Amino acid sequence: MRCPFCGHVDSKVLDSRANNNARSVRRRRECLSCGRRFTTKEYVEESPLYVIKSDGSREVFNRDKVLKGVQLACNKRPISSDEIENLVDRVENCLRDKNNSEIEAMQIGLEVMNELRELDEVAYVRFASVYRKFQDKEEFISELRGLQQKGH
Repeated sequence: MRCPFCGHVDSKVLDSRANNNARSVRRRRECLSCGRRFTTKEYVEESPLYVIKSDGSREVFNRDKVLKGVQLACNKRPISSDEIENLVDRVENCLRDKNNSEIEAMQIGLEVMNELRELDEVAYVRFASVYRKFQDKEEFISELRGLQQKGH
């Protein structure tokens, strides 16, 4: 593994941890040249998952798009980057466990909202307001009332 700091090609693994039902391995490494430490993540290579967008077009699932949307919703909330990564991992695993090569974009949003609802109500409402495209304050208030009724 090439060091991201000095470019040296040799590093030693300090720690390895399996994540996501053994679908990925997180490794903490140390460069044998400069001594700096860095983390790598290895994923099992899976067949591509395609997203069917609302206009009917298709694109390859992009985990980074989901991650960025969740990070935006969680901005300035007491949520660690590990919690966000784990949430996105759970969403992706859920989608892949459906054994379909195509998934509707709407389903991705619903999975993210389900996870955020359990993690942080404010992040959930932020994500839902963008995802559901609330047009006015009444729709927003209705969503908040729904949260109250579900005991959150």
